[in-house]
Amino acid sequence: MPSPTLSASVAIIGGGPAGLMAAEAAAAAGLQVDVFDAMPSVGRKFLLAGRGGLNITHAEAFAAFASRYGSRQVQIEPMIRAFGPQALREWVEGLGVTTFVGSSGRVFPAEMKAAPLLRAWLQRLREAGVRFHVRHRWTGWDADGHLLFTTPDGLQRHHADACVLALGGGSWARLGSDGAWIPTLSELGVGIAPLRPANCGFIAGSPRADGAGGWSAHFRERFAGQPLKSVSIRVEGDDVPPRSGEAMITADGIEGSLIYALSARIRARIEQDGAATLSIDLAPGRPLERVAAEVAHPRGARSLASHLQSRVGIAGVKMALLRECLSAEVLEDPARLAAAIKALPLRVVAPRPLDEAISSAGGVRFEEVDDQLMLLRRPGLFCAGEMLDWEAPTGGYLLTACFASGRIAGLGAASWLQQKPSA
Repeated sequence: MPSPTLSASVAIIGGGPAGLMAAEAAAAAGLQVDVFDAMPSVGRKFLLAGRGGLNITHAEAFAAFASRYGSRQVQIEPMIRAFGPQALREWVEGLGVTTFVGSSGRVFPAEMKAAPLLRAWLQRLREAGVRFHVRHRWTGWDADGHLLFTTPDGLQRHHADACVLALGGGSWARLGSDGAWIPTLSELGVGIAPLRPANCGFIAGSPRADGAGGWSAHFRERFAGQPLKSVSIRVEGDDVPPRSGEAMITADGIEGSLIYALSARIRARIEQDGAATLSIDLAPGRPLERVAAEVAHPRGARSLASHLQSRVGIAGVKMALLRECLSAEVLEDPARLAAAIKALPLRVVAPRPLDEAISSAGGVRFEEVDDQLMLLRRPGLFCAGEMLDWEAPTGGYLLTACFASGRIAGLGAASWLQQKPSA
């Protein structure tokens, strides 16, 4: 790509992975780049996401990887073909950070931390001439088209020949992703899908078969925070096969990696029907016939809990969940109890609040941007990252698409400026 004139400039608003990648791509194309962020430092959500081990991407086959973007696979796949999991790993290692593939296929830095990667990246960007402006909250434009920012020193104006917005979605507002950009773009007539929680927990409705609502005080006090290990879950009414993994009981419902993987489907079912029923297999390694035979085996003087632990491996929170969700009549009927162990219905009625979610769905609709992520209604203004209308499960898919879309937007800004007669 021919470089734009040296005087051409681009403003990147948002200092998360998408914004920083847009900055790197634009700087490499010869633009003067200024990055603005409302927070006191950039990459705050990136650092927090990596606190328990930074999951950069995933090593599974590309077709499976691309399928994780669900209804937005058509829009996301070209971006991750251009800069996908392998390219991202090579880029990370180019910063001096080695990576490895975990047992689940997830890719991590060798040190498992985000901070060394971010430090090396920011040093590279500064060496490329990228300038950073923190505590700058974007509020729109003035009458002359200058970008407006509120800062500790008052209102500031900035001229840029192109602009990339990478302002995030609506989760973790305290780290900057607060959706405050929506009214500004809506005033331009930009179509925006409502922000909704993704990769989130859900609130239980009436788990007990006899109609009692919510967790009982006993169950909540004893088991909130307990992991529900080695289970498989499917969403009733959904034609997608069950997924296996681990969930977590919360004070008012259920969350965890397995629930996050299903969150888009659970949320869609709630939006359609007002509630969703999760079918939980508490013994996924055993066929129903075997479970039924074991449950029906005479237990003599043993308690039901001791019987199920010895015959089916059901104990702890799994046993408590059966008692919580089933009536005494079902618990005493071996055939119905066996069926419930293999398909325990748990009704959930709402996702946890948006600000508690790991990520968000919704945002700028893809119909509003071209293939370089430039807004059709405002030439020279690009969008990237989570503020676009897509979602993905945890496992490296979120970060990969944020990096890839930022790169597309940064290159798009450079290409657009190169083609402008005045550039």
